[in-house]
Amino acid sequence: MMVWSINLLVLSVGFILVGIFKPQWLLFWMEKEKPPRLPIFIMALLLFMAGTMMFGEANLEKKNTLAAKEAAAKPESKTDTLPTVVPEKEPISLPASE
Repeated sequence: MMVWSINLLVLSVGFILVGIFKPQWLLFWMEKEKPPRLPIFIMALLLFMAGTMMFGEANLEKKNTLAAKEAAAKPESKTDTLPTVVPEKEPISLPASE
């Protein structure tokens, strides 16, 4: 997903650059000789936003998988048991009865 997001970001930059200099290439269905650049800007902005969202999600997914791998590699320690103190048992002497 990381590669797709980077490709989408590069596509949006290319889209805006081509749209600035040759808008008739991107808006070929319009019959005007000089089509407006606003639709090109909006499409490039949408592509850029989608690419940045995908990049953020890919980073989050990568972070979660690394954390899961580290947790799996870490040795398990028993945290649910508490240490207890066991007193030494000495024999109890009872007084002799008469």
